[in-house]
Amino acid sequence: MITPEPISNHVSVWGEGPLWHANRLLYVDIEAHKILAFDPKSGAETIWNVGQRVGTVVPRATGGLVWAGDDGFFFLDEATGASTKIADPEPDLPDNRFNDGKCDPAGRLWAGTICLKKRAEGSLYCLHTDLRVEKKFGPVTNSNGIIWSKDASTMFYIDTPSKKIRAFDFDKATSAITNERVIWDTSDDPSSPDGMTIDSENRLWIAFCHGAKVVCFDPASRKVQEQIDFPCIETTACAFGGDDLGDLYITTGLKPGLEEPLAGRLFVCRPGAKGVPSDAFAG
Repeated sequence: MITPEPISNHVSVWGEGPLWHANRLLYVDIEAHKILAFDPKSGAETIWNVGQRVGTVVPRATGGLVWAGDDGFFFLDEATGASTKIADPEPDLPDNRFNDGKCDPAGRLWAGTICLKKRAEGSLYCLHTDLRVEKKFGPVTNSNGIIWSKDASTMFYIDTPSKKIRAFDFDKATSAITNERVIWDTSDDPSSPDGMTIDSENRLWIAFCHGAKVVCFDPASRKVQEQIDFPCIETTACAFGGDDLGDLYITTGLKPGLEEPLAGRLFVCRPGAKGVPSDAFAG
């Protein structure tokens, strides 16, 4: 039995988007407007308040961070905490904000939006390395987990309310996505697929919000391989990290009206799988 352990001191209102890079874990606390960097060896936490809800953060290859939130895409200077706006593809949709995202193997940042009124008015966008923003998929209601296969031939994607894990053929050279298909329909589950990552065997590790669990799903066999249970219901996203990429970090959030002592904490466990290195934004 795999037992996740709480680590770090920060208690997130809604933790999300963990990503391992340069010996630290980056993640966000969406509702608290915070980007966090956690060093598991020292226990040190660096926190930047960006002044708006922030759905995702990724490293930039030339230094600093890139994030997306209420008002679009931004660069972040880690030393000063100052953010510089890149672009906002949805200035006419005030009920939308950016949610989860990651960089593809060519260094482009993919991130999608969520409609806070639960309408299908969100979209998945790609921030190219020349800072051009391109709409890639939609409409969606809550754009969420996204990851690429080890050989970069397949992109996996979740629109949470649909309860479906989708796959697309992916062209690394052009960023084109084609051949959309559903590889797992979780409609029978009362909880919903949220953030996800991938391991070295191309298995997906998916956090289920309202589900108190992370599930390992094999796209090749279309079967669940593993389930990790948690002491709090809002398990939001996961990422492999550590020196050997064998530590699985999991973000959680607070469930209003529910007393859970460990809710909102960052968790870690060693499920026996290993992840793959993350990609930084190349623009």
